[in-house]
Amino acid sequence: MGDRKEDIRGEEEGCKKIPKLPIPGKRNILITSALPYVNNVPHLGNIIGCVLSADVFARYCRLRGYNVIYICGTDEYGTATETKAMEENCTPQEICDKYHAIHKEVYNWFDISFDEFGRTSTPQQTDVCQDIFKKLMENNWLSENTIQQFYCDNCNRFLADRLVEGTCPFPNCNYDSARGDQCEKCCEMLNSTELKDPRCKVCQTTPQIRDTNHLFLELPLLKDKLEEYINAMSVAGSWSQNAIQATYAWLTGGLKPRCITRDLKWGVPVPHEKFKDKVFYVWFDAPIGYISITACYTPDWEKWWKNPENVELYQFMGKDNVPFHTVMFPSTLLGTGESWTLMKSISVTEYLNYEAGKFSKSKGTGVFGNDAKGTNIPPEVWRYYLLTNRPEVSDTLFSWTDLQTKLNTELLNNLGNFINRVLSFIVKPPGQGYGSIIPDAQGAESHLLTKTLAEKVGNNVDQYVEAMEKVKLKQALKIGMSISSEGNAYLQESQFWKLYKQDQASCSVVMRTSVGLVYLLAYLLEPFMPSFSVKVLKQLNLPPDRTLSLSDEAGDLGKARKPWEVIPAGHKIGTPDPLFKEMKDEDVAFFQMKFSGRQADRAV
Repeated sequence: MGDRKEDIRGEEEGCKKIPKLPIPGKRNILITSALPYVNNVPHLGNIIGCVLSADVFARYCRLRGYNVIYICGTDEYGTATETKAMEENCTPQEICDKYHAIHKEVYNWFDISFDEFGRTSTPQQTDVCQDIFKKLMENNWLSENTIQQFYCDNCNRFLADRLVEGTCPFPNCNYDSARGDQCEKCCEMLNSTELKDPRCKVCQTTPQIRDTNHLFLELPLLKDKLEEYINAMSVAGSWSQNAIQATYAWLTGGLKPRCITRDLKWGVPVPHEKFKDKVFYVWFDAPIGYISITACYTPDWEKWWKNPENVELYQFMGKDNVPFHTVMFPSTLLGTGESWTLMKSISVTEYLNYEAGKFSKSKGTGVFGNDAKGTNIPPEVWRYYLLTNRPEVSDTLFSWTDLQTKLNTELLNNLGNFINRVLSFIVKPPGQGYGSIIPDAQGAESHLLTKTLAEKVGNNVDQYVEAMEKVKLKQALKIGMSISSEGNAYLQESQFWKLYKQDQASCSVVMRTSVGLVYLLAYLLEPFMPSFSVKVLKQLNLPPDRTLSLSDEAGDLGKARKPWEVIPAGHKIGTPDPLFKEMKDEDVAFFQMKFSGRQADRAV
């Protein structure tokens, strides 16, 4: 267990681990989260939508003893990077280098335990992308076509979709700042020429339509293969309902050939004589980034990505990314005719909004990744709040008063209070407590109150595992936290402070059982709050590794039903210390003002 920041720091410190490969006979899980785009700083909604959710599941899989790798990185090619480079008067590569480092630092602070956090502007990306393209060409899944595209006379170039803005053409939307590839409001996919009142994003002039030649992936011809995959895997992988709805909306709406090339310079070059001045569309090459980043992690990447019989692929993303992962990317891989590891399970989040509106870096509204550290609120609190507020089935709202409530009542008064009460009593000197030594628990099996507690806790652990296996992260966290509520109720009902003088044997049962619950909580909550677990294990004077796991093979799941056996009698614990700090009303008022957009822009 413990602090996994070394997973990100490996390259800098020269201590990169030996890459993991699939192991025959074990459960091999490949986890990806949507590659964050490199031209901005991630905000809290971005973090919970992909990297944090995937991290929780990856950490859980490690607790279960599964053979798992978690792959992510920055998505670096395309129009948005070129545009940002123009804004900052530098090259696209310089933009990528700058923001890749920012992303890496943010995720490191949030304790995200990547096995590899890479980037798409690598030779491996070019090699894999071009190889897939050539196989699609050989198998006749690509077609050439002349399309009409906006050309800006003022900028003297064809405008990629993201460089065109206008009014969404869908009558129930009419959002006036829709992008040329997708409307952020209604999430419908668009062609830029469909926009009403189009304008060049760079200079705001009205562009003209011109002809240009491009290559298309023939999705209609791949429909049968794609539908067979979707129908089978959406059931086998228990896809989230929002993913199923978005996917079938594409299918029932009728698949159309999808353009995979762009008139840009910054991207993977198209290895075709007629299109040598073009690059691949970022939504063709970006998902391939999962593969190329794995290729940077290990030269034996095909053992993960071309091993569908032995590897399960889990993917995490926001709802706007669904069609690219359930339609475009699998169609691309199916079209090669090779045996790829296709996505088994997809976990999709809706949007996290900020207070009364949306996150906006330009307006200084909302908390962005590099702001969180400056609040002096520890990462475990941020992680906890985001995960309890995870927008799994509908949009949710970040608010400072809600963060205050959850911190003060759930973390401080419930979880922290239980652990501190137990450990503080044990460290009291003999005559008042146990002198830091875990007492024996003779008679625990017949102690009625303890037996009742153990049964509840055992059932909770079973439900926790079931929820985590189904990637119901919010539900699993709630179940885990309920164990500390059970612990507090157990302490109150036992009246251990009276038992110490009246019935030492029963008091010893209660305290050894309670310290076992403290230990269990450290493990069950490790995927959600790893730095919290490190602190608890230190206070228990235990090493930050997996002396207890949730693996079936080790039989440790059964220990939850006998928590008095978790830590041996005679073990000396460390020094208890408060785990959480109260957030006061004046703190809330300060943060509300600071991140309201009314202060100076906090952009990097």
